[in-house]
Amino acid sequence: MKKALNIIKNILILLIVIFAVLMMIFTIVSVNLFDRADRSIFGYKAFIVLSDSMSATDFSVGDLILVREVDPSSLQEGDIISFQSTNTENYGEIVTHKIRELTTDAEGNPGFITYGTTTGENDESVVTYEFVLGQYQTTLPGLGQFFSFLKTIPGYIVCIFLPFLLLIIIQGVNSIRLFRRYKKEQLEEMEAERLAHQENIKKEREQLQAERLESQKLMEELIKLKREIAAKGETKDSSSGTGVVSSSPAVGGASVVTENGVAVSGRPDEASSVISEDGEGGVDADGKEAGPSV
Repeated sequence: MKKALNIIKNILILLIVIFAVLMMIFTIVSVNLFDRADRSIFGYKAFIVLSDSMSATDFSVGDLILVREVDPSSLQEGDIISFQSTNTENYGEIVTHKIRELTTDAEGNPGFITYGTTTGENDESVVTYEFVLGQYQTTLPGLGQFFSFLKTIPGYIVCIFLPFLLLIIIQGVNSIRLFRRYKKEQLEEMEAERLAHQENIKKEREQLQAERLESQKLMEELIKLKREIAAKGETKDSSSGTGVVSSSPAVGGASVVTENGVAVSGRPDEASSVISEDGEGGVDADGKEAGPSV
């Protein structure tokens, strides 16, 4: 549905653009070419009918007529011609009337007697060749009235100003919508980046926490292992017997080594007896047993 509405809107905008451009072109053409005796398009002149002098037979007020440039000498009775009037009441105006007959003016110049079919009365002055603008070809009914309206201020406002103003408003609204959409997308993108950054930070924190827990677990295992090793060492020391190996200086500088209760002098040349720790007899320097000490 939304897509169909967008298509319809685009078609309407296109039609408004075409209408406004055409109206502008028509206005320029009508101002510069219509009702201008010295202007023509491909040999044709366009005139807007301003009176009903020919309405009985050919055209009426508001019609647009096309006149083709011809050699005045080729014109015949019954032809309709456009000419610049030399009558006193409308001197210089462009008139389109029918030829009643061929004639000459007071100076002998060839010309035509013309008349309007509505009244049937002859024009005041003879139309000589120099004032002939062309021969009538066809009529565009009502179109002259439209072009006359374009030349007015209301016509300019309605046909040109308002369509272009509407286009400007439409484009302005579209620009505002596009800008808002752009800002919205930009904010959404920034929000997505912020959320992604937060998610990354969260993941990093979770990873650090996991590593910290793993480190603590390893530390606890190491401490436990150390305690186990220490406990095993104490147990081994306590179960190794009563034997003590020690060395100490003997009398006269000799060292005595006691091993499992048997003392041996470090100096064999001196006869000395050593008594074991348990009070039993020892062995002297010569290897003889000694009695228990008293």
